Order: sequence, then structure tokens, then C-alpha cells
Amino acid sequence: MKQIKRNCWYSVVFLTTVIGANACRVPHYTGTEMKPIDHFRNQDEHEADSSIAKISYRDFFKDEMLVALLDSALKKNNDLKVALKQIEFASEGYKQSKWLNVPLVNANLANMGINRPSGNSMNGMMASQFMGQKYTMDYTSSIQISWEADIWGKLNGQKQESLVDLLKTQEAVRAIKTRLVAEVVQGYYNLLLLDRQLEISQRNLAFADSTLFILNKQVELGLANILSVQQQEVTRDQIAKRIPALEAGIQVQENALSILVGEVPGPVKRTMRLDQVESSANLSLGVPANLLSYRPDLRSSELDIRRSLATIHVARASMYPNLNITAQGGLNAFKANNWFNLPGSLFAAATGTIVQPILNGRQLKTRLEQSKIAKDQMELNFKQTMLKAVGEVSDALIQIDKLGEQLETSNLQVARSDKLVQNAMLLYKFNEATYLEVIVAQTNRLQVELDQATVKAQKINAITSLYRALGGGWL
Repeated sequence: MKQIKRNCWYSVVFLTTVIGANACRVPHYTGTEMKPIDHFRNQDEHEADSSIAKISYRDFFKDEMLVALLDSALKKNNDLKVALKQIEFASEGYKQSKWLNVPLVNANLANMGINRPSGNSMNGMMASQFMGQKYTMDYTSSIQISWEADIWGKLNGQKQESLVDLLKTQEAVRAIKTRLVAEVVQGYYNLLLLDRQLEISQRNLAFADSTLFILNKQVELGLANILSVQQQEVTRDQIAKRIPALEAGIQVQENALSILVGEVPGPVKRTMRLDQVESSANLSLGVPANLLSYRPDLRSSELDIRRSLATIHVARASMYPNLNITAQGGLNAFKANNWFNLPGSLFAAATGTIVQPILNGRQLKTRLEQSKIAKDQMELNFKQTMLKAVGEVSDALIQIDKLGEQLETSNLQVARSDKLVQNAMLLYKFNEATYLEVIVAQTNRLQVELDQATVKAQKINAITSLYRALGGGWL
């Protein structure tokens, strides 16, 4: 019989150890089941696995002034500073989670109380009989210690949750960096576009003024009529009207860019013109799987899954028995003059409790099931984020490809329109063309040059969007 009891006891201990060992372990995230994506749409199938996301913005963008603006933005931008403070905030939470396994210790430095029981109660009669007074005094100084044994790994799961929260704030900072780099770059190139549009408009205005001067001289000499002068004045005014709007747009863009880089709104220095900007020839994309290494939003979404696993573990461990050990010791006396009389005033007490939740209004079960559902949601969010990321890269590729074709056509249009204006003016001098044809040629050249500058800026911004979509900008 003793042998049977001993075997039963060993079995219970063994099963408890096995269950505890398995329950203590927080599940490890092994990845999300998702159909593999081999390449991006419009990607060269023979491209190497390298990605421009690995390149620092200092090497990717060749304009020294732009790089200086990016350096300033990453150092002074207030939104980024707020995110960095959030890392410090989450870091303190993670430091605190490391102390979950450490016993709680509280010191009761001084506790003085008086109790006056009823004279008709047993305590009141005993106080009067043995102490000669109707009240009792109590003086206590003590230290209380409590500790929860992390048998099932619940506290370890909570620590994992705090760690994931810290890692997510770091990914949030990286996301802000990539967005900030893209916004500064796009703002800077938009400034160059406005500069180019202003330059084109001013050049065309000067040409219109010189043409108007010639026409007035021709009218004075009787070689032209006043109608041609009036038509040229209308054309000249239409060009002049654009210039104040462009100048206002330049100053507004300078203000926005100054704020992004953490400076008081003001002028922004430029050392390069839009037509001098060279597009990067090396636009290696790598494979879609690389996005997980560089895109902060994907990394953050994956961390959400890791956190949900820890939350499930905590919810499950909360359904198992809790072992709490408490201890208290200190000094206690009924008289103040005996309060610190050692060892007579010393006292100590210790208790150990095992609590097994049985019926808790289904709260624990609900929490566990909701945690599982939340994990499924996080996995779906991750898959959707991955699809969006691949879509953003593919969209940028399409834009770069088609804008390149548009830019080639625009370059041809500018060359042809410039030659058309020269021929129209030459023919007009020999009365082989009407002045209406000259005005149409001038108007077309202005529009074609403005369109060329716009397409050039759009292509540069598309390359910047590709750099950001691949996760570049925070390294």
C-alpha cells in the first residue's frame, strides 16, 4: 500500500512538472502561413537580390544640400523627437517588467492605534479586568514581503508583452524616419520644380516683352496693325499672371520644408536646378521577402503577432493555480516604552497560499478566447500589410517606367516647340505667317516646357516613393 501511495505521489509530481514546464514556455513565433511572393510586378526577373533599401540616404541622394536638409530633419524634427521619447517611455515599462519575479517589499515605519471596545463586550471586560483601563494601545513597525511564484510562466509572458511594446516603439521611430526622409525629399524637389516653372515663366515673359516692343515699333512704322499688339499684350499678361502665384508657392514650400527640418520658416538654399538632377540608374529591388527586413510597418505588424502569442500565454496561465507567499516581521507592543524593547517586541508571520480559479463569471475563458481571436486578426493584418507593401513597390515601378516614357516625349516636344517659335517669328518677319500663328507657337512652347518640368519632378518623386516603399531611409 505504501508503495502504491509512493508511486501515485511520484506520478503527480511528474505530471505537474511536465505540465508546468510546457505551460511556462511562451510560444515562439514561427512565421505566418502566406503564399510566397517571388517578385514584384514589372520587376526584371534576372535582378540580383540586393535592394536599394540597404543604401543610406546620404549615398542614395547625390545633392549635398538635400543631404544636409535630411541630416537636420533627423536631428531636429519635433515629431521624431516625440517618437524617441516614446521609446524611453516604453523602455521604462520593460525595465519594470523585469522586476515582476522579484518579491514586493513594503516597510510600515510606524503604526500607532487605539481601540476602545464596548464595556459590555468580552474584549472590553477583559481590558478593564487585566489592564485596568477601558482602551488598548498598539504600536507597530513592520516589513511585509509578498512573492508570486511564476510556476506557469505568466509573469514571463507579461515581460514578453512589455518587450514587444518596446520593440514596436523602435519600429515606429523607423517608420517616422522613412516618412520624414520621403517628405523632405519630395518637398525639396517640389521646390526645384517651382523654381524651374518660375524660370520658364520669367524667360517667356521676357520673350513676350521683347516681341511686344518690336510690334509697337512696327505699328509706329506702319508695318503692323494695333490688333497684333493687343493680342501680344493679352499673351504677355497671361504669362505675367503666373509669376506671383509661383513666387507664393515657392515661399510656402520653403516654409513647409523649414518646419520639417526643425527650423523657423524661412528661405531654403538650393545649389542645383531641376534639370541638373540625375535619376539613379541602379534601382535594385531585391525580392519581396526582403521587405520584412526593412519596412518598419511590416516589422511592427509581425511584432503584433508575437505580442498576441504572449497574451494568449498569459490568459492561459491565469487559469492555473497561483502560489503566493507572504511574510511579515517587525516590532509590536502595547506600550510605547516597550516598542523597541528587543527581543521581546519582535514578531514574525509567514503564509503560503495556492489559489485555483474555479468560477469567475467565465472572465478567464473569455479572455483566452478573445486573445486567440486577436492573434488571428494580427495575422490577417500582417498579410494585408505585406500585400499593400508589394503593391506600393509595384506602383512605384509602373510610375517610374511610364514617366520615363513621358519624359522622353516631353523632351522631343520642347525641342520641336522651340524650333516652331523660331520658324514662326522668321516667317512673320517676311509676312509668310500671321501673328496668331506666332502667339499659338509661344503659348505651346510655354506649356510644353512647364509639362516637361512637371514630368521630370514626378519621375524623381516616383523614385523617392520606390525608395520609401522598399523600406529605405532609416538606416
